[in-house]
Amino acid sequence: MSTALEALLADVTHLGAECIPLEAAAGRVLAEAVTAQLDVPPFDNSAMDGYALRASDAGKWLPISQRIAAGSPAVPLEEGCCARIFTGGEIPKGADCVVMQERVEASGERALIPADIPVGDNVRRQGRDVCRGDLLLAAGECLEAAALGHLAGQGVTHVSVRRRPRIALLSTGDEIIDPGTPLKPGQLYNSNRPMLKRLLENFGAEVVQRVSVPDDYAQTVRLLTQAASDADVVVSTGGVSVGEEDHVKAALESLGQLDMWKLAIRPGKPLALGRLPREDGSEARFVGLPGNPVSGFVGAWLFLRPLMGALLGCPALNALPTLTASANFTTQTGPRQHYMRVALRFSEAGIIADAFEDQNSGVLSSCINADALAVIDPHQQVEKGALVRCLWLQR
Repeated sequence: MSTALEALLADVTHLGAECIPLEAAAGRVLAEAVTAQLDVPPFDNSAMDGYALRASDAGKWLPISQRIAAGSPAVPLEEGCCARIFTGGEIPKGADCVVMQERVEASGERALIPADIPVGDNVRRQGRDVCRGDLLLAAGECLEAAALGHLAGQGVTHVSVRRRPRIALLSTGDEIIDPGTPLKPGQLYNSNRPMLKRLLENFGAEVVQRVSVPDDYAQTVRLLTQAASDADVVVSTGGVSVGEEDHVKAALESLGQLDMWKLAIRPGKPLALGRLPREDGSEARFVGLPGNPVSGFVGAWLFLRPLMGALLGCPALNALPTLTASANFTTQTGPRQHYMRVALRFSEAGIIADAFEDQNSGVLSSCINADALAVIDPHQQVEKGALVRCLWLQR
């Protein structure tokens, strides 16, 4: 597995950048580090509705000298006075604390302040979250909700992001047809295409081609060549095994370079990794997934996700998060490393992994509610209660 990943990621360079509006940047990967231009918050402000005062004046009746709403400027606080203030309101110069309104007795233009209010109480200091000049976000950060809010809080309207990897998604086999066409004897609907398209989009890519490849060597060569001209990565399903109608591997070897073929994993043994040349001398990466849908699902998480991470320069995609769980199943592996679909339960006793009963590579229903892949090494006997390493399926 590690050798295959090394071959897949060898010499991968980051894609170019593009500047887009922040409102369109959700899910994109930051191409350049962003430095804070503003303090956040930009001034000391109140954490709640209440009264701003000098802590030394607490414990007595104080005149209310001003009213400060959020967004309104404050004037310096007069000696021996307090200010009515609301959440987000600017702390007036001279005040050093805020007491919540529920603790104050107000009468007309005066307020009875309780004693022993500490300095700094309920005050959000300028720059508490971010100071001007700080690193706001590093290159490679995926722009999800909090990161987008962080940028907006600096007044950012446009941001430099990595271009999405362009993917050509090829489905091989005369027996595979698209939904909407009546099935003939021996035919199957294409479940791999929509599944992989969604996974690739979740990994930050853009599927620019969806091509059906017949069981014909010359046609396979032509369509692989065409796919490589328009895409950064060519992904195929099926056609990489040893059958007489499996032409993808042979076509890849005739056109470009086969880096890896057949891995000691289950599911997904007949997987091919390589490169396809373009007319300009550059290369498109090639990932040939098995045709069985579970093998394609698992292969996408194990290989396509880190490849997208390398192209996007996004460290969060490089490796799946690892959890240790207690197996609520038994299994015994042969000579291949097994990636079992499991659902996770989080309890006071720890994390429990429930394996789907039918782990066959054609049973796509086992992937619908799978939270993780339990990694079982070759020639292992796993009993209930044994600790197993699980790869958590996140983006």
